[in-house]
This record gives sequence, structure tokens and C-alpha cells, in this order.
Amino acid sequence: MNITTCQFCRKPFASLGGRICPACMEQIDKDFITVREYIYEHKHSNIDRIAKETEVEKQVILHLLKEGRLIIDSPDGDGLLFCESCKKPINTGRLCKECMGNAASAMDKSVSASQAAKQHAAAKAAEPSLKGSAKIGQ
Repeated sequence: MNITTCQFCRKPFASLGGRICPACMEQIDKDFITVREYIYEHKHSNIDRIAKETEVEKQVILHLLKEGRLIIDSPDGDGLLFCESCKKPINTGRLCKECMGNAASAMDKSVSASQAAKQHAAAKAAEPSLKGSAKIGQ
């Protein structure tokens, strides 16, 4: 367990890897419900209006957008979030659909290569050792 500083309240807390303290995480979960309900009723609101009407900080709304828990579909929504790989405007998450697909393909290739290497190693281990023996017929 590490002691780290919460990215929201800046207080130190014992962390298992997260960057948000339990108290802030609980508040973010409550804010999520508030913002989600507001967005359902006001579908084309921008982040400034959502923050003002719900009294939820923009930083929290952006956090929820980056986590993929919210999507804001507003006319001026472009420019709010950008893909961390190609820098295209996005509505939610950290990557655009294209970069997410590329990352998934790269991961699939890596997993396939890893599985092939394991199968090759297992097959090699299953072969009888011929050290110190003579092959007949060669």
C-alpha cells in the first residue's frame, strides 16, 4: 500500500493504485447520478451549463467523461476531449474509435504471438531428448 495524494482534494491517503481517495470517489459516484439524470432531461447541454445547473465541478464532469461513464452530445461539444493518441475531438473516453480499434488489434496480435510462443515451447518440451543417442536411418 502506498501513500499518495488525491487528485481531487489533495489530501494524502493509503492507495492500492488509485489516485482518488475513498471520500472523493464516493462523492464522484453521487455526482455521476446527478449529472446523468440532468443529461437525460437536457440532452444537448454543454459542460458549462451542466456544471452550473447541477452544481457539480467541471473537473468531476471531465473525469466522468474520460472514464467513459458519461457522454455529452452538445453542438459545441467538440474541443472538450481529445484522443490521447491522434488528438481528434471525442465525446467520451480517452481514445477515438479508430485508435481504440488499432490498440485492440495490436493487443490481439500480441496475445496471439504470446500464445504461439507458449505452444511452440510446450511442443518443444514434449519432444524426446536425443542427446547422447543415435538416430537410426539417417
